Amino acid sequence: MKSFVAAILTSFTATVAFAADSSGHYSRTVFVDDFSGSGFGPRWGHYKSGSVVKDGLLIGITPEKSDHSAVDNVKFPPERDLEVSVKFRFVSAKARSFNVWFDDKDFKGSHAGHICSVSISPTAVNIGDAKTGNFRNDIYAKKKATPSTLTAEDKAMLTTKNKSLPVKLALQDWHALVIRTKGDSVEVSIDGKAVGSFKSEGVGHDHKTLVSLTTNPVDVHYDDFSLKAAGPAAAKP
Repeated sequence: MKSFVAAILTSFTATVAFAADSSGHYSRTVFVDDFSGSGFGPRWGHYKSGSVVKDGLLIGITPEKSDHSAVDNVKFPPERDLEVSVKFRFVSAKARSFNVWFDDKDFKGSHAGHICSVSISPTAVNIGDAKTGNFRNDIYAKKKATPSTLTAEDKAMLTTKNKSLPVKLALQDWHALVIRTKGDSVEVSIDGKAVGSFKSEGVGHDHKTLVSLTTNPVDVHYDDFSLKAAGPAAAKP
């Protein structure tokens, strides 16, 4: 009984701590969209995406035979610490997962300027340091080679650049996701409960200029997308 109560208190404390951490820190709204318009607004960008805005939702769609999952993104002036919140649901078993990517399109040290990501599936949350991990230019080239030229040392290093956390998300249910980057850490909550956190040096990259939703491959619905930043806005050059 004591262990059960302790577990409940630990869970409650983690949830409260996560909620309290945002107080005043992510104080600036960078972008919001509740998808109530007739289509995507002008700030949205896309890469190999067939996604649409319909009935007040963003419906993630990767076109058939596409060689890349659908990417729908928002660009903004450089920021370091960010909070992304979005409601989502997996509509069918075809919806394997979606990713929230944080990129710096001015950074040339990783493929596509990838800095870090959070992947959500019905069974797991995966957090990755892309800048110094899987998408670091030399590592990415080795992984793309046929056959892969990753060394044992490379593989050992990569195990330190990603973290997987179990979850259980039912199809058709709506969920509220919040992701916060702060320095070299990423924190994730779903439905107000802390899922977990991950620290890695690449996350602390000096700035990020793009956040995207990547749908793998279809049948993920999104609503109430919000992007907030911490601290004062960067001075214009």
